[in-house]
Amino acid sequence: MPNLHLFSSPGKDDIRYIIEASRPYLAGKPDAMVAHLPLASLYVERWQDPAGDSFKGLARLETINAETMPLLKMEDIIRRASLVYIPGGNTFLLAHRLHVSRLMTFLQKKIQAGLPVVAFSAGTILCGPNILTSKDMNTVATSHFEGLNGTPFNFLTHYAEDAYGRSVQDDWLADYHFFHDNPVIMLSDGAYVKVDGRKTSLVRGEAWILRKDQEKEKIGAENVIPVQDTK
Repeated sequence: MPNLHLFSSPGKDDIRYIIEASRPYLAGKPDAMVAHLPLASLYVERWQDPAGDSFKGLARLETINAETMPLLKMEDIIRRASLVYIPGGNTFLLAHRLHVSRLMTFLQKKIQAGLPVVAFSAGTILCGPNILTSKDMNTVATSHFEGLNGTPFNFLTHYAEDAYGRSVQDDWLADYHFFHDNPVIMLSDGAYVKVDGRKTSLVRGEAWILRKDQEKEKIGAENVIPVQDTK
């Protein structure tokens, strides 16, 4: 069953939220390893050292580069990992690389089997059924929009703080619901959603849910978020 820790932002001037969520899976394990998937970044290697420094003393990172590594090597890294860390960037580039490299199918299977995932921004959006609620430009011109399907919810990250910005984003998501039925969770920066099997809940921060043909609702902290409206 999926075990996901999903954030809009990784921390305050660092990735403290990521480290906090990862710690229970890594602490006390002398050989703990994190599979690092910075595939939403144009230059994957740019984030190896900063991420490695953040996890120093807790776990070592093995960074996956879907454009230079053979599939078997990438699968081996994920197979040996205590958890998978998927940071932000361009969501379309992230999905494109995973699909074209054929790593997506293996990663989906491992996540369904319970391999923990800690992600933010593009990584969070990827964990839904599809990535069509990303605000990024599809600069890579990908036709691969399927997500990891670890939860029935789609996600919109960096939900606007001002009323006008939220109104614009709400209207945009209503267009998504013209073609798709699944609910969308909108995460403000600082929000943390946990998916534990079929249970999805807001751990902290502010988040809203938008269901098709309904008004959005603010999600209460620690409340289980139903897929279907229970009214």
